[in-house]
Amino acid sequence: MSISYKRLTGSSSAPWVARLVDLYAVVYAEAPYEEGPEEVEGFRVKLPEDMFRPGFELVIATDDDALLGFAYGWTMPAGTWWSKADREPPPVLKAADKLAIMEWIVQPDRRGQGIGAQLIRWLIDGRSEPWATLASDSRSAARAIYERAGWSGVGKAVLSWGPTMDLLVLPLSSIERKSIAHR
Repeated sequence: MSISYKRLTGSSSAPWVARLVDLYAVVYAEAPYEEGPEEVEGFRVKLPEDMFRPGFELVIATDDDALLGFAYGWTMPAGTWWSKADREPPPVLKAADKLAIMEWIVQPDRRGQGIGAQLIRWLIDGRSEPWATLASDSRSAARAIYERAGWSGVGKAVLSWGPTMDLLVLPLSSIERKSIAHR
């Protein structure tokens, strides 16, 4: 077993779309998500569009030819925030560019091996944004993992088509780590 990690951007991500969609379907079929073919198709359609957003990066974890997990995100520009948020974030956060992490998933039978932690390390390493942000289903096991890893809740996203999501942030520099801790 030899796990490899690779960072991809834009069009270099395109050959992976079918395999990313397949893994998405496996992971999101689980409780509490219980997504079906319609949601998987939505992801399949949206993913290629996402790959050309400013600052897009995809990190994949593989073992030989098997896809074990992936994480991806792009730059959420300064002055913007999650569109369905129940409130504005702290001003220091809204005023900064942020890495918006859209997916961060690991093959179910490979969880607990540090793959997810490595994926996120690869994704945030070297980013210019001072913050990372993501939306997490509060019912999921991942939500507790994020909290243990230092992510802080700053609001909720109220979705008409799904569960309310916790909006989380992680400071990516020591200056921001101090400012969020003292708010």
